[in-house]
Amino acid sequence: MCLAIPALVTAVLPDAQAKISLDGVVKTISVALVADVVPGDYVIVHVGHALSKIDPEEAERTLALIAEIGTGHSNAEVAA
Repeated sequence: MCLAIPALVTAVLPDAQAKISLDGVVKTISVALVADVVPGDYVIVHVGHALSKIDPEEAERTLALIAEIGTGHSNAEVAA
């Protein structure tokens, strides 16, 4: 199963490429399918391609849910 996940754009590169950060892991992806990408944008990434921009708040909520899945604990459980 493949997931499209939000990632933070940290730099825009030549040839429709960009550097993104996925939980501290830096990767270079194609942004050819998304117009006007700038550093600080969140994009949905699937197999090395940005598919669309995403609202930063929605991206943070999605990343928090993915983190919960990885730990098996909800944020409320971790805070307790």
